[in-house]
Amino acid sequence: MPADLVIVGLGYVGLPLAQEASRAGLSVTGFDVNQSVVDGLNSGVSHVDDLSDADVAAMRAAGFRATTDETELAGAQSIVICVPTPLSEDGGPDLGPVRSATATVARNLQPGTLVVLESTTYPGTTEELVKPALEAGGLEVGKDIHLAFSPERVDPGNPVYGIKNTPKVVGGCTPQCTERAVTFYGKFIDTVVPASGTREAETAKLLENTSRHINIALVNEMARFCHELGIDLWDVIRLAKTKPFGFQAFYPGPGVGGHCIPIDPNYLSYNVRSRLGYPFRFVELAQEINATMPRYVAGRAQNILNADGLATKGASILLLGVTYKPDIADQRESPAVDLAKSLTELGAEVRFHDPYVTNWGVHGTTMAREEDLDAAIAAADLVVLVQNHKVYDVDALVAGAKRFFDTRGVVSPEKAHRL
Repeated sequence: MPADLVIVGLGYVGLPLAQEASRAGLSVTGFDVNQSVVDGLNSGVSHVDDLSDADVAAMRAAGFRATTDETELAGAQSIVICVPTPLSEDGGPDLGPVRSATATVARNLQPGTLVVLESTTYPGTTEELVKPALEAGGLEVGKDIHLAFSPERVDPGNPVYGIKNTPKVVGGCTPQCTERAVTFYGKFIDTVVPASGTREAETAKLLENTSRHINIALVNEMARFCHELGIDLWDVIRLAKTKPFGFQAFYPGPGVGGHCIPIDPNYLSYNVRSRLGYPFRFVELAQEINATMPRYVAGRAQNILNADGLATKGASILLLGVTYKPDIADQRESPAVDLAKSLTELGAEVRFHDPYVTNWGVHGTTMAREEDLDAAIAAADLVVLVQNHKVYDVDALVAGAKRFFDTRGVVSPEKAHRL
């Protein structure tokens, strides 16, 4: 029997979506081109942080299964595309995965199907790329089939907000498309928010992440001059956020990571440049600031060593936490990669420890992982806290280190160097 829902792409977005739909009683099939992912899921093994093997087993018990057979899309009531949207080599959007997924859907599309794109992209993608591809076979959007865009809002490792209780924005190509998509998501998501159209829904996602990108860049730039002026920025933020209105706290760090912040604003900037012919200056400036933070942190590390008469060349530097968020294994776009590269270029001997990462590569080089954390702390010339996982007893680590550089504002300035 055809599934109620087929999800194309079983990664950090698609798999949690499949879990929530399965919990609501929908028959769900997951399609992915990666055979090892499909085999693992069908064996009850999860490959994403937010779902355990037990979660996958529960999904399987509810009828979920994964496949690489695209013909299983045929006859599904709803198809949701959740494939990645990386940047191309020139910094623009790489819609190759979206094009490929759309072609797969089009080959198996039947009348009455709802198709939703969740992959983050620039405004216009749904109607200018996906819609023509789906209609090429003779089915008309808004009449024979329905098409909508709904931005994913997955926050890996968030213990409070998941698929079900995070409001879902939905914008269709026609009012009927929006209505159909709202009804579909309403079966397993608490709050569904209709948009005026697909472009508004596409842009809403970009605005959410561009706002964060710019505000993080603001505090990252403040971190630089506050250090030069002898001002404790972490205390400044603590004071500012006591204001009960008009201020939201953002924090500096060694760079930005994950799929959203380093990637999504560039889609909007690219769209503005290519269509309107002028730059989105806020985004491009924010990108410049955030992208240079790993090198700035490496320079600060060099200064810390130099202050004690040590050269960076040959110095042993231990990086603690190399994932892009605390308490998960997700390494996508982690600033730790560029930090390690910058330190290595300065001649440092870089090693790492992360309770969630066994193997870590930096631009093709496999980095040495420390197994004995206490011994590694004691031996390192400089310890850099890059990601503050909860399992780290930071005060104890500081006490055991010769020099400690805190990029996350965890340690008091009397005990360690701080960003």
